[in-house]
Amino acid sequence: MTTRTACVQCVDWPVVVARLGDPSLCEVPIVVRERVGARDLVRAASREARAEGVRAGMRRREAEACCGEAVVLDADPAAEARAFEKIARAVETFTPRIELHEPGRLTFPTRGPSRYFGGDDALAAKVLDAVGTAMAGTGVTMSTRVGIADGRFAARLAARAANPVAVIAPGASASFLAPYPVISLGDPELAGLLERLGLPMLGDFAGLEASAVLARFGRDGARLHALACGHDSSPAALAAVPPDMRFSMELDPPATRVDSVAFAAKSLADQLVAQLEARGLACTRVLIEAETEHGEQLARSWWHDDGFRPAVLAERLRWQLDGWLAANAPDVDDGDVRAQQDLVGLAESGLDSTTGALTRLTLAPEIVVPVPARQLGFFSGDPAAALRADRCLARVQGMLGFDRVGTFVLQGGRTPTERIAFVPWGEPRLAVRPLVQQGEAVAWPGAWPSPSPTRVFAPGLAAALLDEHDAPVQVSGRGEASAPPRRLRCAALFGNGRVADVVAWAGPWPSDVRWWDTGAHWRGAHWQLLVDTGSSAGAVACWATSSATQATVDAIYD
Repeated sequence: MTTRTACVQCVDWPVVVARLGDPSLCEVPIVVRERVGARDLVRAASREARAEGVRAGMRRREAEACCGEAVVLDADPAAEARAFEKIARAVETFTPRIELHEPGRLTFPTRGPSRYFGGDDALAAKVLDAVGTAMAGTGVTMSTRVGIADGRFAARLAARAANPVAVIAPGASASFLAPYPVISLGDPELAGLLERLGLPMLGDFAGLEASAVLARFGRDGARLHALACGHDSSPAALAAVPPDMRFSMELDPPATRVDSVAFAAKSLADQLVAQLEARGLACTRVLIEAETEHGEQLARSWWHDDGFRPAVLAERLRWQLDGWLAANAPDVDDGDVRAQQDLVGLAESGLDSTTGALTRLTLAPEIVVPVPARQLGFFSGDPAAALRADRCLARVQGMLGFDRVGTFVLQGGRTPTERIAFVPWGEPRLAVRPLVQQGEAVAWPGAWPSPSPTRVFAPGLAAALLDEHDAPVQVSGRGEASAPPRRLRCAALFGNGRVADVVAWAGPWPSDVRWWDTGAHWRGAHWQLLVDTGSSAGAVACWATSSATQATVDAIYD
């Protein structure tokens, strides 16, 4: 059953936080950047920068070329989470069951609040008013959008398209999602594959049979297919939370700064994730609870679609503690630059979180999902895995022979057969003909174009390429065929006495290689053939060669 969900999205939240910290930035275009691997990318941009062509995900240099007067700032996720606590508290007045996904975006189930406030539209309007009231007096203009739909995924896309409210009728999420591109699912690898298969939109993906998607793409693909169909799993459909999965820690002395409790937070995160992994579970929603020295009880839920890892959970925990301790920071020495910076950030957030230091911290999973069984790494970077692989392959090598167990190495060459070198296990994996030499790719004129065949036969399978009169097709020195190919005979593929009809063909491409070497000289032609096998397998695409004396099938395209 899909839960009716509301998503509150604060547009360009990193830009809003930057302007909260420095009001002088309110009138200038802003670009907030983040480091992703070796790339410097745009995380968010102000409306003025977007008007000049700056977009999220763009490289920093491209953004500066589009908007040269923009002020480029580093992303500060901790400050964004700390400031977002004010928005979370405003929305919390309507329901205590809010879920924080990231700074600037939260969701909550709408069944109870919508009934109380008179429907989804009335609830969305009241949430917008509450957020606007929370931001009043800051001097910063912020655009807030609210989307309500069936499930978190559809609600997030509805909030992205809202102006400023978008309410998708119950049961209409599938039709609403249909025109969105498959990259919206958040899986670039799957999205690229679906686009190559001619399924660029969520509606195209949703039109596939669920059983076929499960067989082809596995459990992750089936989960994303359910999202595209508008079926977002509810918490009740997931695994029950083990009763002993609450981890608490007393803070002595009471903590008034995040730095003093950071180690305890990381320890709790590591314990929780380790215990869940030992039971084959992952946590998608976690409850963070804290108690102050004055008896205040604080609680907040965080959500992560892919399940929390220790580092991610520790980061969210630190963000939440930063927000709770915002109004409770102690006096620090003027020489403590780090503490002074923390105090400035806390004051900018304007939160009235607690009246005392934290004395107890608790982590408890609220929603857990089973993790599929994993095969231990074989060729991973783990030294233990490499040693395990070496022992196994060496044993098989001793049973079958030294040259019967090995790995394949890509190398230079013109044909698919030449491009692969078989190296016995234990020998250096060096290519005879290198692909790269002195830092530059080696050119191979006349090389076989991509895509490469999936099955390559070495040596090639004996065959006969025939014309309509069952005479062998010959290729002249000028590369001209004596007649169009009509039939292909290959006992290894089709059986003795059987002949496959050539449905389509390309070529011939004449080849005269190693003319200087009497023993290795070969003159002939290459063909690409589509043949009808006359069986349930249907048509088969293959790569064949023909010479004056014989023909062979060298590879098959599956």
